[in-house]
Amino acid sequence: MSPTITAFKSSPDRGRGLARDMPVRWALDEVGQSYDVRLLSFVEMKEAAHRARHPFGQIPTYEDGDLALFESGAIVFHIAERHAGLLPDDANARARAITWMFAALSTVQPPIVDRGMAVLLEREKTWYAERLPILDQGVRDRLNDLSSRLGDADWLDGEFSAGDLLMVTVLRRLNGSGLLEDYPNLSAYVARGEARPAFKRAFDAQLAVFTAVSSG
Repeated sequence: MSPTITAFKSSPDRGRGLARDMPVRWALDEVGQSYDVRLLSFVEMKEAAHRARHPFGQIPTYEDGDLALFESGAIVFHIAERHAGLLPDDANARARAITWMFAALSTVQPPIVDRGMAVLLEREKTWYAERLPILDQGVRDRLNDLSSRLGDADWLDGEFSAGDLLMVTVLRRLNGSGLLEDYPNLSAYVARGEARPAFKRAFDAQLAVFTAVSSG
């Protein structure tokens, strides 16, 4: 049986591939694993049936037999451990790839999300004009370090891994901000991730949901 993931029935990202099911779809496509999708409304996400799968009433979740998981990073890690292609065979390289998974979600993502939420929710606040440059600098601090570490390499540590998958997913949240363009090697890094066939399949699958809802 194919695993089942949950996703937004009507995604707030409007088909831009930013919803949290995107890295899970991408990981499954990278390893060649077919999957089913259960689409949920915002109301259904908060109901008891879904909270049994995700205690915080969010997406995505992942179900495979009697296993139910939540949190996109944990799900990607599970997929990478079960299937070849997202984690190296060498033990040390594997550990480094896992480290980059944590770095993407725990170190690079928080200032990017903080900035994104401020842009979305605080534009009309009196403090916004003063707060935004502070948030921008917080993002740049992370991008400076990441850019220096990546250098002219294609990927973070040798071959493409789950660490790159999550890092590219996180960096894509800066699309339209103008911040990533200041780092040509990071812009090229994200473009390499987006050029992968598995990414394109995952993006198209997520976009198809938004298109269907919009046309309906």
